[in-house]
Amino acid sequence: QVQLVESGGGLVQTGDSLRLSCVASGGTFSENVMGWFRQAPGKSREFVASLSWSGEYTYYRDSVKGRFTISRDNAKNTLYLQMSSLKPEDTAVYYCAADKNRRRTYTGPNYYSRSTYDYWGQGTQVTVSA
Repeated sequence: QVQLVESGGGLVQTGDSLRLSCVASGGTFSENVMGWFRQAPGKSREFVASLSWSGEYTYYRDSVKGRFTISRDNAKNTLYLQMSSLKPEDTAVYYCAADKNRRRTYTGPNYYSRSTYDYWGQGTQVTVSA
């Protein structure tokens, strides 16, 4: 049974940094597309960042470009999201997601789509105070 477990969220101030982690179990995702999404209260879940199966390509929503970095440690079966220069508008529950298909390459928009991802974590809360 595949499980994705996020950690690393918390309450921080504007301008601070956080690193989110997502540990995968019940499967290996070293050659799968993986991503981060977030959901703020009263809003729909939105794409944040994703990583191609090879790790060669990364994708970010415009509002986090230059501030967030997605990465993966295959030896630890762990996905990361390094977040810096945090803003109050980054406040949300952050979810880790994984595509069940190995070595699948998509056109650009598919990396941003929730339908690309088959497995989801339970989320970790990030709150950025002004």
